[in-house]
Amino acid sequence: MEVFFTVGLTGLFVPLASIMVCYKSLAGERELGSIKLLLSLPTNRLNVFTGKVAGRAAVLVFGLGVGLLVGLGFGSVLLGTLNLGGTLVFVLVTLGFAAIYAGIMVGLSATTGSTSRATTLALGFFVVFELLWDVVPMAAVYVVNGFNLPSAMPEWVFLIGQVSPSSAYLSTVVALLPGFAEVAGAAPAQTGVGVEVAAVEPDPFYLSPEVGIVVLALWLVVPFLIGYYRFNVADL
Repeated sequence: MEVFFTVGLTGLFVPLASIMVCYKSLAGERELGSIKLLLSLPTNRLNVFTGKVAGRAAVLVFGLGVGLLVGLGFGSVLLGTLNLGGTLVFVLVTLGFAAIYAGIMVGLSATTGSTSRATTLALGFFVVFELLWDVVPMAAVYVVNGFNLPSAMPEWVFLIGQVSPSSAYLSTVVALLPGFAEVAGAAPAQTGVGVEVAAVEPDPFYLSPEVGIVVLALWLVVPFLIGYYRFNVADL
């Protein structure tokens, strides 16, 4: 149970901490010109980019890991129970989520040589994908349906809802710890936003929480490739 008390907090803390730790990782060095000195050493841009991702991820993982161990330990004392296997899985997934978010933020930082633009990109990503993403599926349905909400939701709306990194993280936890999800009432819900609708029986693929694992894997790979490409072709 203590695991799902922590999910909501980590889902918000990790993006904010990643922004603070990572947004200047490459943009700041390009703006100051220190990246030229770094690249004058026997290294290349791939090594620099990979090192920035790994270094920032390590900082986040270490700090978050200590916080999780203390928080979950304290929670287990209060509740009087501790599922060691489930807690370990949760901690590993959460640390992986932090590392993935670090890669996203470093990738965004690599696309620009201005810290102000890097800040805008990082905050814009957070606002769109973490604060406003719950509205996106309903907005898409509203537009596709001719600016009207249908009486039955289409199947693809559930998949769109998984695109947010935090949503994918929660689905991954639910997929790997289904027992905890049932106890905490964290099973995926088929509900609309601000309107009573009858959900269409969706394809199991769209409702499966395992989709979150796939989405997190894409967030790991795609920002890395885009960020490295932009950094590699940039005129420093």
